[in-house]
Amino acid sequence: MIISPKKIAQAKVKKLKDGYSAFAETEKVAALIRKQLKKLDIYVIVDKTDHGYWFIPHNSGKGTIGITSGSASSG
Repeated sequence: MIISPKKIAQAKVKKLKDGYSAFAETEKVAALIRKQLKKLDIYVIVDKTDHGYWFIPHNSGKGTIGITSGSASSG
């Protein structure tokens, strides 16, 4: 069964609207999520890791998506 990236992104955005974090494994899905969030004027923190993108709801402010670059390795 093939699931469309657009449908995956829509499901992730619904989770974010409900106040839950969401994870995207691919840049394509992450880009679709960012696009929908921008249209909806929803603020999130995006944490890019070696394995994908975490989208974390954030209450202070709207209309901007903050992007941080995380690292899975520890020293």
